[in-house]
Amino acid sequence: MNVIVVPDYEQLSLHAAEAVAAEIRARARTVLGLPTGNTPKGMYRELVRMHQAGELDFSGVVTFNLDEYWGLSPDHPMSFAYYMRTHLVDHVNIPPGQAHWPQSQGDQDAACRAYEEQIRAAGGLDLVVLGIGNNGHIGFNEPGTPFDSRTHVVRLAEETRLANFLGYGFPDLDAVPKFGISMGIATIMSARRVLLLASGREKATAVARTVAGPVTEQVPASILQRHPDATIIVDEEAAFALASREA
Repeated sequence: MNVIVVPDYEQLSLHAAEAVAAEIRARARTVLGLPTGNTPKGMYRELVRMHQAGELDFSGVVTFNLDEYWGLSPDHPMSFAYYMRTHLVDHVNIPPGQAHWPQSQGDQDAACRAYEEQIRAAGGLDLVVLGIGNNGHIGFNEPGTPFDSRTHVVRLAEETRLANFLGYGFPDLDAVPKFGISMGIATIMSARRVLLLASGREKATAVARTVAGPVTEQVPASILQRHPDATIIVDEEAAFALASREA
């Protein structure tokens, strides 16, 4: 596992965008697993800037969102599909049909199987970009999720729902869905490369447990210690507990 510590959020965003851009430039067709949330917003801004400056072509890019709230339609303003269109897809030249998000309504088992099949049909994931929750979750894979899980519907931890209420514009806690659909941990680990981003002191404990703690299903991100090509980019605040352990 490669850990890169940068001074601040701006540098984290630039480093992350360049890592994604390098992956896109390296091959004619690139399959990406992409996160939502506050942390990757700067990365998406820089990727859009690169494209609009003529520096990056998205015509060969295929994207798969990591997760989605179960029950929200893709057009719902709080859905992750809406987020991805707003922050990336609508501003670059990803062809229609090459940006994917999991089905979030209807038959749950069928939706999970269909998403796994879409990923398989695309040739698998070249690069997955992850955020990390304060409890170590990746995607909507909460503590206790089996490491061999594939795309599944999960009941969201109350800690996750509260964080999403406080950080993402829901009118009240009751408006935050109780379930999500997420790529499983085994799905994420099947990617050729994994890039995890973390910013802020509130993520420091989760980062330290991911990098230096035991590999345990109670810290889903800790499985990245076993990935052959995983990189973590953190700002100095998120690296605080790592520095404390080394001191």
